Amino acid sequence: MKEIYFITATNTDVGKTMACEIFLEKFAKKNKKVGYFKPIETGVDDIPIDGSKLLTVAKKLNSNFQVTIDDVVPLQYKLPASPFVASGGENININIIKEKMEYLLNFCDVLIVEGAGGLMVPINKNFFMIDLIKELNPTNTFLIVPSNLGSINDTLLSLNALKFYDIKHQWYINLYKDKESFTTTTFPFYKAYFDKLHFLN
Repeated sequence: MKEIYFITATNTDVGKTMACEIFLEKFAKKNKKVGYFKPIETGVDDIPIDGSKLLTVAKKLNSNFQVTIDDVVPLQYKLPASPFVASGGENININIIKEKMEYLLNFCDVLIVEGAGGLMVPINKNFFMIDLIKELNPTNTFLIVPSNLGSINDTLLSLNALKFYDIKHQWYINLYKDKESFTTTTFPFYKAYFDKLHFLN
């Protein structure tokens, strides 16, 4: 049975790529043949930096994952912006993403899929990253949230959006910002509000 895990976040620069590497290694340790997929990467000058880095990791962990960077990152745009803006407003064909995902699953048991930005990042005018998650129907979706002051609002908004879309999910705190103040400014609410907390590392 093939497994697909979609990695998303509350925003950009929250740690999705790092999370992908952590989960690739985690599943590989369980003797799973892992693979990586970043359907859309923007801010690409020469080669997709995130996609290239994680493709190298995936190949190291799974020698059967013999695919190219264009397979792993089929949609590449130069402008560092949302896919809708980076593409110049041209319609992005979601079927290309779905077909490429099915192709990559031939080389792995577990496919880690990395989104771009947060849940409401526009891919097309009326189609957002959260819609893509729904379309791909992953085994589970992992939401990565930051630890800095102000992150509670973004975390709750993102979790409510996933619930509204009826998307199965777990969430992980990436403890990389405001580490010293996290225990006094953010952690007390999380501890009181949620039954269980998960940290990325």
